[in-house]
Amino acid sequence: MSEKVVGTINQPKRSSPKFDQLKTTWKRLRKNKAAVVGGFFILLFIFVSIVGPELTTQDPNKVNIINKLQVPSAEHWFGTDNYGRDIFTRIIHGMELTLRVGFLSVTIGGVIGVILGIVSGYYGGKIDTIIMRVMDVLLAFPGILLALAIVSVLGGSLNNVIIAVAVFSIPAFARIVRGSTLSVRKLEYIDAMKALGASDFRIIFKHILPNVMSPIIVQATLRIATAVLTASGLSFLGLGAQPPTPEWGAMLSEGRAFMTEHPHVILFPGMMIVIVVLAFNIFGDGLRDALDPKMNRR
Repeated sequence: MSEKVVGTINQPKRSSPKFDQLKTTWKRLRKNKAAVVGGFFILLFIFVSIVGPELTTQDPNKVNIINKLQVPSAEHWFGTDNYGRDIFTRIIHGMELTLRVGFLSVTIGGVIGVILGIVSGYYGGKIDTIIMRVMDVLLAFPGILLALAIVSVLGGSLNNVIIAVAVFSIPAFARIVRGSTLSVRKLEYIDAMKALGASDFRIIFKHILPNVMSPIIVQATLRIATAVLTASGLSFLGLGAQPPTPEWGAMLSEGRAFMTEHPHVILFPGMMIVIVVLAFNIFGDGLRDALDPKMNRR
């Protein structure tokens, strides 16, 4: 009896399949140096957006005409704009706005798109036809033009930009999730769940959704970069964040009249937009490779 107890105690614990998959994904992601660098910058941006505004000593919207258009110095690291406002402080405060637009718009568009995609792929028939034709109509418009049209109707504000970017993000999620759902729906264990009397709600959200999460995560990461770029473009055109909001696209719009003689006014906001978009794109590409089932077979 003691031998049985000892054997039971010494028996190694088996880790869950989900944990093993997560561990494998992390190992593959870690091998992609570019993706690691992109992920590091994303975490850095999130950290700065949370604690950065509390650490800055200057008011991002305080006008000081005496100090206008100063070049970068020890007092003003990125210089000042045409109103004498510290550009570094405005960029730090604008980072929270930029990430908020990116994450909120993609979250809203992703949730709606995922629900529509799963319903379309699972039920098929007329429901699938109606949903996909609506998605085709939305996809017929270039993303920036669709967002521009929506903001033009709703009015220029940061909240309306979030709504506009969310709307043009819906079709991308819906089509990807629909395709994945069609593949998962044909698996034998789904038929077994139906035979056991499981409800459609249970099958969709407990068995199908977890199996289509990989493309959703990758699409969301890449979509945030598009959302940031689109929001900055709308603000540059005057349809997004309104002055004196320290949004990077709006900062570019305000500084374009001085870009020849004082290039630092648009250099740093433009550089931050490029870095954020590049970080999310690089990390998204690495995440796609790490979650690719074909690579997991190697």
